[in-house]
Amino acid sequence: MTLPFTIFYDGSCPLCRREIGFYQKQIGADQLTWQDVSRIRSGDVVEGLSCETAMARFHIRTEQGDLVQGGLAFALLWQKLPRFRWLGLIAAARPLRWALQGGYRLFLPLRPLLQKLVR
Repeated sequence: MTLPFTIFYDGSCPLCRREIGFYQKQIGADQLTWQDVSRIRSGDVVEGLSCETAMARFHIRTEQGDLVQGGLAFALLWQKLPRFRWLGLIAAARPLRWALQGGYRLFLPLRPLLQKLVR
């Protein structure tokens, strides 16, 4: 069974909204499913992904049903967008995958400050 490649994002975050809006305008974006998790009040967004967890970190669900979070989720999203495919392939390579995940973890504590600046 093939599922839609789904991007879960926090639509209540101005920073996230701006970034996702950029990706949604790219060639190939209309073939993806975009889910604003801020519109879900409670419970699970999908099986295995709570609303609270989805709001805290960027997630995607692959066609095989795997949930991927953080920097690696961005690499997989980039691979789906023709203009960024090369970047996604490079970012998903083992040495860079760890750096991307680490960079995303470092970004998370800064997110609230950046949200205020974007507002």
